[in-house]
Amino acid sequence: MVKKKAFMISLGQRRSMIEQENKTISILEQCDLLSLHRSGVYYVPVPEKEENLAIMRILDEQYLETPFYGVERLFVLLFGLGYRVNRKRLRRLMRIMGWQTLYPTRRTTVINPKEYKYPYLLKNLEISKPNQVWEIDITYIPMKNGFMYLFAIIDVHTRFIVGWSLSNSMTANWCIETINEAIITHGKPGIINSI
Repeated sequence: MVKKKAFMISLGQRRSMIEQENKTISILEQCDLLSLHRSGVYYVPVPEKEENLAIMRILDEQYLETPFYGVERLFVLLFGLGYRVNRKRLRRLMRIMGWQTLYPTRRTTVINPKEYKYPYLLKNLEISKPNQVWEIDITYIPMKNGFMYLFAIIDVHTRFIVGWSLSNSMTANWCIETINEAIITHGKPGIINSI
């Protein structure tokens, strides 16, 4: 019964429940009760190497100029800049950064003109009071040892930031929690618009 309830608690919370100084219950037993691997309790994440961070900064700048570059072109670019990086490592760094190569795709879907087209709710809307429209956006911030994601919610009328949050990973639950906190603090908005 206890093990089933342990899965209802997030992994981070379960790890924080481990008491290393507890004399009555060993760490092994605590891990067993909380459905954790003992190695995960002792694990300390290794920060990215300085060279990888430098490569990630170059990739970040390059993405703004040429978002259509793939692994091969980036490999040649980095080789020309003096970085000896293999394709596997380059793919891993691109995956960490969330690099999505843009390329033209075939138009296999043709829109049916008879289908209902949902209207854009903010078009010609006069925003005259607070909590009428909130806008949300996610951006990432380069840090010394990697990246952080910023999720911000702004009231369009007052230009007041009604909610924000930082995270090292971009998940839907994180965004929903931030929106719910803003609703609890400032009330429910009429429209939430994603930029």
